[in-house]
Amino acid sequence: MNAEIRNNWTLDEIREIYFSPVLELMNRATAVHSKYNTAGEVQVCTLLSVKTGGCSEDCSYCPQAARYDTGVEAQKLMTYEDVIGKALDAKNGGSTRFCMGAAWRSVRDNSDFNKVIDMVKGVNAIGLEVCCTLGMLTEQQAHRLKEAGLYAYNHNLDTSDEHYTEIISTRTYKDRLETLNNVEKAGLSVCCGGIIGLGEEDEDRIKLLHTLATREKHPESVPVNALVSVKGTPLEGRGRVKIWDMVRMIATARILMPKSMVRLSAGRNEMSYEQQALCFLAGANSIFTGEKLLTTPNPGFDADKEMFELLGLKPRESFKAEKEKEIVLS
Repeated sequence: MNAEIRNNWTLDEIREIYFSPVLELMNRATAVHSKYNTAGEVQVCTLLSVKTGGCSEDCSYCPQAARYDTGVEAQKLMTYEDVIGKALDAKNGGSTRFCMGAAWRSVRDNSDFNKVIDMVKGVNAIGLEVCCTLGMLTEQQAHRLKEAGLYAYNHNLDTSDEHYTEIISTRTYKDRLETLNNVEKAGLSVCCGGIIGLGEEDEDRIKLLHTLATREKHPESVPVNALVSVKGTPLEGRGRVKIWDMVRMIATARILMPKSMVRLSAGRNEMSYEQQALCFLAGANSIFTGEKLLTTPNPGFDADKEMFELLGLKPRESFKAEKEKEIVLS
């Protein structure tokens, strides 16, 4: 089986993989996953909204956009003490990566950003990998976050370039790619994936994967989100994404980006253990745990602990990639 790491995938090659019979696709993805990763090991992450609501963007899926009436109240930035408390709770619950999200269009060089820098330092000091998702940022801002101890930065592409304008009009696909480039220039890990269930076609999913898999360096983490339809947003009333669509997306991502963490993200709250097991078989090796994903429901620590025991999964330790590099160099 051909399972080398490549950055020159063609759209035709990706289509062939994506549309292959689902059991054949899963079998291939499992083999690739076993070659490049530790079978049964799953990275456990927690995502906290440190600044909720009031966002000026018009992302059609997002309950935090100020222009939509979704019942999400705009709130000020959380205090340092509250964030560190939540990070400790996450660590005690089994998480090894802690991601802080702020409903900003872009990072501004102001007192709130200075406070986030302090939060990054504090979370890093308790031994968790720190991730942020704060909107668009400059290379200089990315360097500041890196110096504070940030490990990864999340900035999803959401969908294909062609479908993007159907979902968001307040920024461009090029804007998103520019932020990813700034993150890479600062030496931060890139966390970038997308959402399925936005009214896109299979071709849009294929093109999204093509954009990610043909970057000079594959994203370290690739979240695969199923739309959680929220009342008051333009995508209100959309049906649930079929599990086989999630499996197909995850398996294709795993084959294209063998070493990336493929994260089973939003929508997991509506999946049974059996459905989640299919996603793990397809190559997912990362989840968000904790009762909320920013503002939408998510399985809590206890439910995930039960699932891990049932499926024989084990949490990935913090900074594993760095520790393995040190062993190789020593």
